[in-house]
Amino acid sequence: MEQTPPDPERPLQPAPLEPLGGHGAVLEAAGEETQGTREDSSGVDTMTGNNFWLKKIEISVSEAEKRTGRNAMNMQETYTAYLIETRSVGHADGQSVLTDSLWRRYSEFELLRNYLLVYYPHIVVPPLPEKRAEFVWHKLSADNMDPDFVERRRIGLENFLLRVASHPVLCRDKIFYLFLTQEGNWKETVNETGFQLKADSRLKALNATFRVKNPDKRFTELKHYSDELQSVISHLLRVRARVADRLYGVYKVHGNYGRVFSEWSAIEKEMGDGLQSAGHHMDVYASSIDDILEDEEHYADQLKEYLFYAEALRAVCRKHELMQYDLETAAQDLASKKQQCEELATGTVRTFSLKGMTTKLFGQEAPEQREARVKVLEEQIGEGEQQLKSKNLESREFVKNAWADIERFKEQKNRDLKEALISYAVMQISMCKKGIQVWTNAKECFSKM
Repeated sequence: MEQTPPDPERPLQPAPLEPLGGHGAVLEAAGEETQGTREDSSGVDTMTGNNFWLKKIEISVSEAEKRTGRNAMNMQETYTAYLIETRSVGHADGQSVLTDSLWRRYSEFELLRNYLLVYYPHIVVPPLPEKRAEFVWHKLSADNMDPDFVERRRIGLENFLLRVASHPVLCRDKIFYLFLTQEGNWKETVNETGFQLKADSRLKALNATFRVKNPDKRFTELKHYSDELQSVISHLLRVRARVADRLYGVYKVHGNYGRVFSEWSAIEKEMGDGLQSAGHHMDVYASSIDDILEDEEHYADQLKEYLFYAEALRAVCRKHELMQYDLETAAQDLASKKQQCEELATGTVRTFSLKGMTTKLFGQEAPEQREARVKVLEEQIGEGEQQLKSKNLESREFVKNAWADIERFKEQKNRDLKEALISYAVMQISMCKKGIQVWTNAKECFSKM
């Protein structure tokens, strides 16, 4: 993918990626292999070499910890911190690997992703796991401090980091590197980039959506696809939650079999042992549903990732709409100035305007005034043509880079969803086999009575 020139308006231009923390030797070796550095489309100096992080560093979110502190309003709050561990892959000379670790809050993960969204608008930025549980069946806690939910979110945050680390462009970002290695002053470093000032407002994006005259058909179709993808996955998750509710009830009712068989065994001398054993199998069957549905939640989380990916796709579409709107506005402004210049030069007014009415009422301007205005307009037209050319180039580059990343995303999506759905089906088959085995065991117990 070709890269655009660095953004001259960016307040902070990070230095080329240098070894920091405990991974210096590994990063230096990677730099020698890739022979130098280059700049990507956001203006951030980066190292070449696809999947650099996954080749040289292992990343994990290994632990979650409940903490109490004070927020920006100096009010006490309870939050969860996550331990990020980065470990260099073993050296060729057999030396021991080096490990770094630091704690991050969920809000810091959000800050990192918001930064990536602003500086890489042409990329489908991986989503974060949900902050609060959605699409849950009624026996599952929706509390964001619930240990089971925190554990699933820990896995989701690790997956987010691995997604970024495996992306051919995002993995080389300096801010991402510092997120993994610099615990103190990281937020200040991000804010120094001035990314908040470059973020597009929601009102501006909404305005562009309704006022673009010639939208790109491919991005329009992609936007509709993302809406439909989100709708389909939402329905699928709701169906799974309803099935989980009913399945939970069916399994737990089997516990009644266990209780009844146990009570029955107490009044039977010859049949008692068989009934007692059958009741035990029913109790095991009833209690197994808790682990089964907990495993199901991990597959649901994989679907939720692509539910949130749909919004990432729309973010790319919105950015293209904004660029197209700016392009059309610049072209319209240039055409207007050319028309004014022509009217002043010829002395004829083609369309109704306030200036034309003023001329009719108060007479023509003096030749010197007209010449001065024509000169100013000609300068503005020259600047407008350069601006329009620049916006055209920027738009073409954006479309080229964005579509390349969208194709990469589609391949990833097809592979991941296929694997998740097959794994879910295999789990259901395994669950049914275990149910058959329980009743087979119960049958044997009855046969021995």
